[in-house]
Amino acid sequence: MEWFNVYGLVFIMVLMIPNIIFAIKCKDGFLNKWNNKAVELIEQIGRYSCFAFMIINVPGTCFGFFSDEAFAVYLIVNIVLILIYCAIWIVCFRKNNVFRALSLSIIPSVMFLFSGIISGSILLVVASLLFAPSHILISYKNAEQ
Repeated sequence: MEWFNVYGLVFIMVLMIPNIIFAIKCKDGFLNKWNNKAVELIEQIGRYSCFAFMIINVPGTCFGFFSDEAFAVYLIVNIVLILIYCAIWIVCFRKNNVFRALSLSIIPSVMFLFSGIISGSILLVVASLLFAPSHILISYKNAEQ
């Protein structure tokens, strides 16, 4: 498996498009009302590690797809998840509710964990296990306040 995953880069770029648009249009939309520094730190470490390990396959920690079919499943599942993610952003753009918060935190969490497992990337699996619970918790706590 190559060290650079162009598909992972494309997935991350598409995942970030609605977030960038939201940040530009809704300047106060990303205020963190629930302050827990330890959970926030774990989330940020997990987030940026997931981004990095979706794109970069560190030799010795990434064993690659076990078949061409597994790679096809990787592409199909991630495309479906990103399409659902973007659709939820479009439908719930100005709504700040628990459904949006949980949906938009669970979908990328699943994508990172699934990608790590199916691509055999130990570091991506570990990063996603840091990111997912902390990101979902922060999103939920901010939506319920």
